[in-house]
Amino acid sequence: MRSRPIDDSVLDPSDPGYRGHSYSTFDFDHAAVEVSGFRPKSSDFVPSLSVALEPSPALGGTVAPKRSHQRESSSEIHRTTSTRVTAVGLALLVLVGSAGFVTLAGAVVPAAPHQSGSKATHNLHTLFLGKTLASGQPSPYCNFASYFGTGNTPYILLCYTPADLKVAYNFPSDLDGSGQTVVIVDAFGYPEVQADLNTFDAMFGLPNTQVQIVCQSGVCPVFNMNDPDQVSWSNEIAEDVQTVHSLAPGAHIVLFVATSDDDLTLEQAVLEAVQMFPHSIISQSWGDPELDMLQGTCFDDTDNPSGDCSPAYVQETLATGEQAYRLAAQEGTTVFASAGDWGADNSGLCYAFPSPCGFTSANPIYPSSSPWVTAVGGTMGDPYYYLDSIPNCGSAKVCSVGLVKFLNTPSCQLNVLVPAPPVACTAVGYGGEQVWNEPQYDFAGGGAPSLFFGTPWYQSGLGLSARATPDVSADAAASGGGYMYSSSVPSQAGWSESVGTSFGSPEWSSIAALADQYAAEHHLGPIGFINPALYLIGEIPALYHLAFHDITVGNNTAAGSSVGFNAGPGWDDATGWGTPNVANLVPLLAVLS
Repeated sequence: MRSRPIDDSVLDPSDPGYRGHSYSTFDFDHAAVEVSGFRPKSSDFVPSLSVALEPSPALGGTVAPKRSHQRESSSEIHRTTSTRVTAVGLALLVLVGSAGFVTLAGAVVPAAPHQSGSKATHNLHTLFLGKTLASGQPSPYCNFASYFGTGNTPYILLCYTPADLKVAYNFPSDLDGSGQTVVIVDAFGYPEVQADLNTFDAMFGLPNTQVQIVCQSGVCPVFNMNDPDQVSWSNEIAEDVQTVHSLAPGAHIVLFVATSDDDLTLEQAVLEAVQMFPHSIISQSWGDPELDMLQGTCFDDTDNPSGDCSPAYVQETLATGEQAYRLAAQEGTTVFASAGDWGADNSGLCYAFPSPCGFTSANPIYPSSSPWVTAVGGTMGDPYYYLDSIPNCGSAKVCSVGLVKFLNTPSCQLNVLVPAPPVACTAVGYGGEQVWNEPQYDFAGGGAPSLFFGTPWYQSGLGLSARATPDVSADAAASGGGYMYSSSVPSQAGWSESVGTSFGSPEWSSIAALADQYAAEHHLGPIGFINPALYLIGEIPALYHLAFHDITVGNNTAAGSSVGFNAGPGWDDATGWGTPNVANLVPLLAVLS
């Protein structure tokens, strides 16, 4: 279903230019189900990784050790800083700093000197809604206030409450994730995470819970509210924690804090979290374009002039990550990662960071491209409403407002552009979805064939020549997202909208918590690595139509780009298998994983 394939030499294992490795076929044997090619043997879980870091000539040149990558234009991009990870979703989080971590158990130390370049100040995904909300179930026509405003402007965006999302995706009422642990890996942390969750819970009538905070190697950075990068990460943390708790309120939440947002440091933090919390669910809302890693370029070229973007550094980052994700799969831990917010080629990043960039070929975000990770893409409502466009509900009893259907009652005022309080709306079902693509924000869902990894066994039935993302999708729209509350900077405290595929990773982590709870109640083991089960479900039509909403409309071509993939029946590079019907999917994951 790819609208524009990338250079086959990096995808074909028989070609000398191949840049990945293939996986063998293994036997799947679970209870009375026997399906060839879906479950790995323990012998496959090895910590080795073989990835060539030089792009093929067809991608525009080669990278020799200690040399800069030469693009087709012959202009050089110098490696002057460490590789950066972009947090995909709520806020654009660009890594600035590579101090690594200090192994002082129990120590609390200030963060390393953190020089934020101009590119790190972009906060493109934060859509501020106001200091307060009218109620826990406001109109879906939410206000998009001026930044730090009061939320009194006319409708511009759609916003969905946790209750809306649970109804749309058919979350079962008898499961809440009790007894399960969701580990959220983010950088820096912030001291108000618990207080902000309490505020969120009070607004939406959720039970309180205590977030467990674990710091990498026992070192907790001191939060600096004057660093825009750390503030952006705090917003990401707020979104991740609040999303998981809102959809799986019984689950235990661990915030695992990396000491910096350097690529390698984050992957080391993931490895530590996997070792510390076996049989858990890990959510990651950050990543780095594979092409960025291949080129050895960095988005922020003002920090750390000594540089760490060498092939050896990228190799170590990938090796550490793959060790963590393989170990997670072996130990029964489920891992999710956001597939990206910048289109199939990640060229949307070029609008935020014009130089260096040069993304002109399809490439996914790592770690979502790891064969051992479940990559989460993005959707938006179909039909899509924005600015002053509202549905023509007329006198219909039920009206679709994109993703969610509502009762068309006088109290909900769906026919009114600016509803007058009080407003009371009741979500009653699933509306429709299409590929997430909002060119007015330069947003589009990630998803593309990998430049690093060959086709894993569970994707072998799709006719692919490389590992391809995403595997699944979830709501990611700016107009049609969720809610979050943050007070990491007290003067800027208030409500914002959860946007991007970083919203999708905690959404799916919540679903996994429900599935693990269901499995435990039926005396089954944790669902663990779910990709083989997802693809088995997808390839059996009767199960697929029960468990997923097949997204067949739209594409993930970023604004100004010609590289992208169309949605279509079944799996595609734009949305994977689609979005979940949770009540039907959960028991299938429990039995088949």
